[in-house]
Amino acid sequence: MKVTYSCILLLASALCAAAAVQAGERDQGLVLGDSVAFAYIASAGHAYVNPENFVGFANELERWRGVDVVDAACPGETTGSFLSSTAPDNGCRAYRSAFPLHVSYTGTQLAFAKQFLKRNRGVRFVTITLGANDGFLLEDSCATQPNPTACIEAGVPGLLALVGTNLATIIADLRSTGFGGTIIVTNYYSTDYSDASGTALTALLNGAISASAQAYGARVADLFTAFEKVAANPAFAGKTCNAGLLNALASNQLLCDVHPSQSGQKLIAQTIARNLPWY
Repeated sequence: MKVTYSCILLLASALCAAAAVQAGERDQGLVLGDSVAFAYIASAGHAYVNPENFVGFANELERWRGVDVVDAACPGETTGSFLSSTAPDNGCRAYRSAFPLHVSYTGTQLAFAKQFLKRNRGVRFVTITLGANDGFLLEDSCATQPNPTACIEAGVPGLLALVGTNLATIIADLRSTGFGGTIIVTNYYSTDYSDASGTALTALLNGAISASAQAYGARVADLFTAFEKVAANPAFAGKTCNAGLLNALASNQLLCDVHPSQSGQKLIAQTIARNLPWY
């Protein structure tokens, strides 16, 4: 009886161990994108030499969901530079040449992602956060024009078409690896919901992002609405900065840049998690 009981225990242990291995293989995630996904902080000085100083929604998903998450995001990545090493970016290549990313790779972020998915068949989800830097490039190109607002308005249709086309290509390329898990594309929050024109441009960009994502079977994590609900508190007057969801400027702690604070990153993680099949 003792021998039989011992054998049962050993068999159970082996089965549990095998299940744990399989679960470990299944419970992997891949985060792709720009500075939001990287958890970038402006004016961080020597902190840039160690990517572990930048804690974002990838870390939150890993901690909450027990998922091994690889974050390949690069600050300044555009939808074009994600696909091609010669397409315009908004600082990604310069950052990579000076400081390490969360994971080291050569070539484009897409090339890394495809290799990663082919080599790791246990990946359950991929997140994509791209498009904002395409918009920033348009704004930069219009800044020196006689009428920057008119220049931006004229360039918006082309911007939306470019972002939509590139995102569709990215999703299709990721699927071409045989990846059958969940792809979650995040849209963007407004940096100030009380700014009607700026928020309207963000909404237009989000429309292009959502259209491509849904057309190719990806889910959309609605950061725009999640941040808006918090900023709608009368105490914050629609200002995302006042709600504590953005990082303060080093030069003025009462003002913010465009990047999420730790509470903003946690809100992003919560919004993404709701789109995971096992949430």
